[in-house]
Amino acid sequence: MLLVKIKKTLPRFALDVDFQALPGITGILGPSGSGKSLTLQCIAGLKNPDAGHIEVNGRVIFDREKNIRVKTRFRKAGYMFQHYALFPHLTVKQNLAFGLKGRTKKEIEEKTAAFLKKIKLEGYENCYPNELSGGQQQRVALARTLIREPDCLLLDEPFSAVDPDTKQYLMNEFLSFLKENFGGTVLLVTHNLEEANLLCDHFILYGNGKVLQAGPKQDVITRPESAVAAKIIGCRNILRVDRSWGSFCTIGGARIAVGIGKEARYLGIHAHYIEFADNADENAFDYRVTAIHQGIENCLVTVETPWFTVEAFVPPREIGSVLSGEKKLVLPKEHLMRLS
Repeated sequence: MLLVKIKKTLPRFALDVDFQALPGITGILGPSGSGKSLTLQCIAGLKNPDAGHIEVNGRVIFDREKNIRVKTRFRKAGYMFQHYALFPHLTVKQNLAFGLKGRTKKEIEEKTAAFLKKIKLEGYENCYPNELSGGQQQRVALARTLIREPDCLLLDEPFSAVDPDTKQYLMNEFLSFLKENFGGTVLLVTHNLEEANLLCDHFILYGNGKVLQAGPKQDVITRPESAVAAKIIGCRNILRVDRSWGSFCTIGGARIAVGIGKEARYLGIHAHYIEFADNADENAFDYRVTAIHQGIENCLVTVETPWFTVEAFVPPREIGSVLSGEKKLVLPKEHLMRLS
């Protein structure tokens, strides 16, 4: 487990975060400049927080008040950079051995041989990074990080430089390798929701240097607490509430049933939950379609009512009926999210 409670002030930015990350992969999501990478740098010891406490598996590696500041090389925090940072002048074997400085020659030989087998690159030990594919480079970078037996892994947008055609393959390979070879805590910094959804067990949402929300992935996706959090997890429809009372609210002139819950400043609903129905008694509205964007599996349809505009995903085979003007736009009450 990783416990982080730190503050770090820069000339035009302040980081103030408090969270814990369990074993498994935790994704840190948020817009650029929200402090995600800075957090990893503080955990790794590349930057020193101004205040706070960092603990890995019960071992304190930073505490400002107690003047504890474990040096980077002794923190057992494996850091993997965006572009893998393999040494171009070193072979695959030499890159792996670089993290084993101070070990005996026999131990270095045994561990590099073992990891070459794990990453299925036996026979490539004398190759240089520019002779490897992107997937092979990624495996070498991850193996170089794991060969030091870290207590936690810090991954800073490891797929950001990968073209879309190979990203899915690399993510699947990465997940498989990680599950087989590491059982500790992983922090994955990303701004890509699709990537985070595939790889992560838990989410931490960042905004302007603070933690907006944290928890199991599905809880965060289905129950974001604020409009900002909802936007980060990909909610396309965030509607400002004019008035909220009991189990109802109004948006423009539309009265919407939302069920019992906290007072809402906004309502959110994911695009795939919006329905088009012939008959509906609740939260059903006349509409007109103003735009259609054709996708592979779904069409993204922009729909305007007299009071608000939303986006909905519609299967191509149903577009005709949605355009017919014979249906109602329906916002299912059970999928409406009350947001602060």
